[in-house]
Amino acid sequence: MDVQFKNSKMKKIFEDHKLLTREYGAQQSKEIIQRINEFISAENLYDISKIPQARLHSLAGNLNSLWSVDIKHPYRMLIELLNGDPSDLKSITSIQIDGVRNYHRGHS
Repeated sequence: MDVQFKNSKMKKIFEDHKLLTREYGAQQSKEIIQRINEFISAENLYDISKIPQARLHSLAGNLNSLWSVDIKHPYRMLIELLNGDPSDLKSITSIQIDGVRNYHRGHS
């Protein structure tokens, strides 16, 4: 799957283990790297939906254009679908990572 990032700052942080650990802590950064590697290894979003720990789901309300996968409770990685039809996860082969946050509390 093609994985992009919301902006160049996020890309720099997520691709540098030291910066990622500084930003999110050791345990969170480990989980973030695992999820990114799962996305890269997947053919499409359907493959991610079959990973129980990821708990892939679409969001509602003011985040209704995004999807989410679990990182370490209560944090989730927010993604935007860049192609395909959301009703056919096998058609989604490109995503954008929009960040990691606890959206239930509104924290970034």
